[in-house]
Order: sequence, then structure tokens, then C-alpha cells
Amino acid sequence: MIKIVGVRFRSAGKIYYFDPAGYDMIVGTHVIVETARGIEYGTVMIEPREVEEDKVVQPLKPVIRVATPADEKQEQRNKEKEKEAFKICLEKIAKHKLEMKLVEAEYTFDNNKLLFYFTADGRIDFRELVKDLAAVFRTRIELRQIGVRDETKILGGIGICGRELCCKSYLSEFAPVSIKMAKEQNLSLNPTKISGVCGRLMCCLKNEEETYEYLNSRLPNIGDTVTTPEGLKGEVQSVNVLRQLVKVIVEVNDEKELHEYKVKELKFKPRRRKENLKLSPEELKELAALEDKGGKSKLDDAK
Repeated sequence: MIKIVGVRFRSAGKIYYFDPAGYDMIVGTHVIVETARGIEYGTVMIEPREVEEDKVVQPLKPVIRVATPADEKQEQRNKEKEKEAFKICLEKIAKHKLEMKLVEAEYTFDNNKLLFYFTADGRIDFRELVKDLAAVFRTRIELRQIGVRDETKILGGIGICGRELCCKSYLSEFAPVSIKMAKEQNLSLNPTKISGVCGRLMCCLKNEEETYEYLNSRLPNIGDTVTTPEGLKGEVQSVNVLRQLVKVIVEVNDEKELHEYKVKELKFKPRRRKENLKLSPEELKELAALEDKGGKSKLDDAK
């Protein structure tokens, strides 16, 4: 067993493990730690505790100190300097006529490095821009290209549900999201209905995927033949996934009637779920562009 403390560096960001170094800390305590980027200011999210050694990438770097009032003021000054750095970088981008969108400027706690996050459609030659910025700020400059999901995580916003975006409020890592999840939940495959603020498929599709997969596995497919409690053979007309109800067309006295049954009352041969996706190649291509395979966030490079 090894003792660790979990530290986060940005809102809803990844949690990194450090050696508590004997300091008494609780959740919410601000600490100063050394990372691969330099000295950083973070917030304790996991109190000191012991975990299995195989769950930790060693060696652990120790916590330098619990943040002092002077450290708090330094962090506040850095936030103000970041706003000014953002404005200057925008001017330099315009001067060099680069097709890139600046998203955020970020100082490391010790001001040893200044990072600029940006989005762009392709590769950008920003060597001259870096030289200009280094001459102005007199520190190490790093420009980091990020994706649209990372951009949305930084800027935040309100989703169609009326709540703060999941990636900004609590989602520390992006999970792969696919069209199959939307189909499994019987959602409209209209891109405008299932895409989030970032233009990719909504992350929340992942939340209920397992539940819908389980519930769908208990239901017959539309068009399947089932046997009702009365012993009648019928064709499945529709299903209610959440309520586990099935509407069946049965023939009674030479007339077709629509009856509703609980799935457990019916007898049928379980089949693999059909992949019914009657869309044009253009529509399929548009939906595929919304998919996100996940991957490591550029905001959370190894600390």
C-alpha cells in the first residue's frame, strides 16, 4: 500500500496523485505541487489515503506545501495576467493572419511557462507567433492545439437540458460516443437533436447506454412473431422500452386487433437486435462526423 493525495488543477479536470508528504489536508485544500509543466497550484479532491501500489504511477512527486495566503494572491495575480496575455496573443494572431481560434491563456504558478490553447481546422505554422510572444512575455511559450470538445470544456455553457454542460461541471474524462448509442435509445437521428454544443454527439448518450442495452435485449424486434398469453400468434407493431410493453397485432374472429402486453407475458425467440438505419450515404456521413472516439484530452497532459 502507498499513501496518496488526489489533486485537480482545473474545474472538472483529471485528478492526479501526489505524495502527501505528511501534510494534513482535506477536500478543498489548495496545495502547491511540482508537475511536468513546472510548479502548479491545485485543489485537493481526494484526502490522503492508502491505495494499492499497482494503481499508482510511481515515483510520486511530493506536495511542496499547503498554499499560503501569499500563494493565493499569486494565483489571483496569475489569473489577471492571463487575461492580458490573451488579448496580446489575439493581436499577434491577427498580425500574422493565422487561421486559428484562441481559446485560453494559462500561466503555470511559478510563471515559468505560458500556455495558449487554440483550435484550428488543420496544422498551423506558428513559429513566428511564438517568437513574437516570447519577446513580449520573456518566458517559455507553448501553443497547444485542442479539439472542439476540449474547447467547450474550457468555455462552458448550457446544454439543451437547461443545465450546465457535463464536461464543464463534472465530467473529468471524455468517453467514446457513437451513433449506436443513439439508435439503442431510439432517439431521432437528426444531427441537430443529438449533438451537443461542441458539435459532437452528446456525452450524456453514454450515461444510459448499458440500461437501454439490457432493456432492449429483453424485447422482441418490431415485425417479430410472438405468442400471446391467450395462445394467439401475432406480429409486434411497437415496443415501449422503458415500460417494457409490447403492442401486438393479433387476429380475433377474422379481424385484426392491436393488443398491448407486458413483455414477460409473451413467448418469443430472443434475437440479436437489428441495425435498422435507413439513411442516405450523405446522412450516414454527416452522422459519422459527429461521433467521437474519445482519447486523451490535450488539457490534461501528464502532470
